[in-house]
Amino acid sequence: MLVLSVGDGVVGFTLDPNLGEFKLTHPHIRIPEDTHEFAINTSNSRFWEPPVKRYVDECLAGRSGARGKDFNMRWIASMVAEAHRILMRGGVFLYPRDTKDPSKPGRLRLLYEANPIGFIMEQAGGRASTGRQPVLGVKPSALHQRIGLVFGSKHEVERIERYHHEPSADRTEAPLFAARSLFRD
Repeated sequence: MLVLSVGDGVVGFTLDPNLGEFKLTHPHIRIPEDTHEFAINTSNSRFWEPPVKRYVDECLAGRSGARGKDFNMRWIASMVAEAHRILMRGGVFLYPRDTKDPSKPGRLRLLYEANPIGFIMEQAGGRASTGRQPVLGVKPSALHQRIGLVFGSKHEVERIERYHHEPSADRTEAPLFAARSLFRD
């Protein structure tokens, strides 16, 4: 499948192997604003920032948690395959900034990974973000500049951005006053 945008929405063409040609099969691709699917590599969870941990924990808590609905977790480990799934049925993909390698403020390259996917997502009614700001608003500073990336269903990406901008409820900087501390209520 070939997905294309020239700045006025997103269309999809599927290869007809008998003719050797791409046929227009998806004339108006739109990403649902809401979703119940997310994709993230949980093996890196120990390196996530608190807002990302909060988001994933809420999704995993399901119907009995703060979100009040069940989520499916996916991880194909291929950003392009994840983007295709999101374009076809919605969802959110997270490859966030983390503390695994502090010298890299993310794993994906802004100019030739995040920006092209971000453009397609936004043209299809979704959203693409660093977690803090829209990807397409990031001014490049280097050819191979790396960033964190979150994209997909608009309302979920906006929620993740909101979590990054809210004051942290984590009080680990003052362990004497944490939930498991010397001073209890």
